[in-house]
Amino acid sequence: MADTNEQLFLRVVEAGSLKAAAEQIGSDPSAVSRRISALEARLGVKLLERSTKRSTPTEAGQNYYDGMRRIVDEQTALEADVTGLVDQPSGRLRVTAPVDFGAKFVAPILARLQDEAPDLTIDLRLGSAFSDLIGQGLDVAIRIGRLEDSSLIAKRLAFVPRVLVVAPSYLERHDPITTARDLEAHDFIHYRPGDRQVEITLEKDGKPETITAHGHFSANSVSAIRALVVAGRGIHKGPVWAFEDELRNGSVVPILPDWSIAAYPVHALYAPSVFVPAKIRRFIDLAAETFKASGSLQ
Repeated sequence: MADTNEQLFLRVVEAGSLKAAAEQIGSDPSAVSRRISALEARLGVKLLERSTKRSTPTEAGQNYYDGMRRIVDEQTALEADVTGLVDQPSGRLRVTAPVDFGAKFVAPILARLQDEAPDLTIDLRLGSAFSDLIGQGLDVAIRIGRLEDSSLIAKRLAFVPRVLVVAPSYLERHDPITTARDLEAHDFIHYRPGDRQVEITLEKDGKPETITAHGHFSANSVSAIRALVVAGRGIHKGPVWAFEDELRNGSVVPILPDWSIAAYPVHALYAPSVFVPAKIRRFIDLAAETFKASGSLQ
């Protein structure tokens, strides 16, 4: 069903621009602009400040958005209740997650959800470049690590244990590592491109110690880093799940096993709303259940 002009206005505000809203509905910005102008003419007020890149609500537009958002959410909840769809996932679910974590953990969860709700259409976008959940038309983002402040709802699903790993071949060529401070004399492979010096905090017997990990190599792919570590190119501080097979077969070994590294939290992020669709609620529930049952996560 096509958006009404009122619903289209909500979409423009949430997407941040006429162009982004037009892309979401498969239209063009000029057509969206005409419909918003028609709404403004009917109401007799200016709702949006338009520019080539951004469209922001005026004071009247913000008031109209706040009230209309509540009305639409309440209408959606009422219609779902009347039609018996409150607990039935339906429509299209758009999820984003980090590449390697998403492929290993999130994709199977979505497959299970689709088995439960055959009419549900699912889009999984793997990567970390989705910073504007609403503007990019996404329903849920799975994020690992500390979260920035935002207006999104964050539900913690699990923790990712981390470990320092290295190949035996690397240890054969370098000085032994017996203390946390020894790590500063070794080569690290970092996850974020451009990182050369990264502070790492380890803890033993309740006492933390922070060291600076130096590296000449970085990659934004867990798979690539795993291959580099196995090849003896350096040490990596990473998730246990990414090195389970290698730790088992001995192609990598843990360093300083008596020391611990704080686990990273895993969150599901979604937009605040009076009515959270069943597709979002069920996906988050399944993710929490699956992560809890996984031996790789806490």
